[in-house]
Amino acid sequence: MNCAVIVAAGRGTRMGPGIDKLFLEVGGAPVIAHTWRRFDRCEAIDSIVLVVRDGLQDAFHALARGADLRKPYRLVAGGAERQDSVWNGLEAVDPATELVAIQDGARPCTPAAAIMACIQAARRTGAAVAAQRAVDTIKESDGGTRIARHLDRSRLWTVQTPQCFRLEVIRRALGALRSSGGQVTDDTAACEAIGQPVELVEVALPNPKVTSPSDLPFIELLLRGERP
Repeated sequence: MNCAVIVAAGRGTRMGPGIDKLFLEVGGAPVIAHTWRRFDRCEAIDSIVLVVRDGLQDAFHALARGADLRKPYRLVAGGAERQDSVWNGLEAVDPATELVAIQDGARPCTPAAAIMACIQAARRTGAAVAAQRAVDTIKESDGGTRIARHLDRSRLWTVQTPQCFRLEVIRRALGALRSSGGQVTDDTAACEAIGQPVELVEVALPNPKVTSPSDLPFIELLLRGERP
């Protein structure tokens, strides 16, 4: 049994005050509806847990009723930080679950093939992440606006979601982080901290995340291109 944990509890402050990016309409539906539907339609996923801001449960239930979703789902409240929200989601996963796919709620264009490939890699390795090779020249700053050094981009990747894990692996990794009081914004970093190998799964197609208003036209274009 495999479960998707969709993290949809953030406030998206870069979108501007009073704007909930997950409920912005793009491609004929709210952003979160597209993300949710990706995992609802994925053959490798059996159930879904959505981690949401407390007080928005009714809005998510209403969305589910109108979105032709088929798989069982649960809503849980988010935590103070992203890693706390992920932990809350893992606590709600069926104990019989073998693999979990952790997904940003604001990433509505994730290719089905990427989800499947990450799940297969996590089954092999214990942990895997959707990623793309860095194509731009990368520089490290001195903490301000000056270049400190050049980085070899042939060794650099940008990581995305889904991030997939054997359930016991990610619980052990985040449990250790919670015990130490550490902070991460990426679940694979918790695995790195306990020495758990993480497989990079190259994603060929665009897999953008909504972070600012300028992202929406590109996402609209991608979603429009998928329509029959």
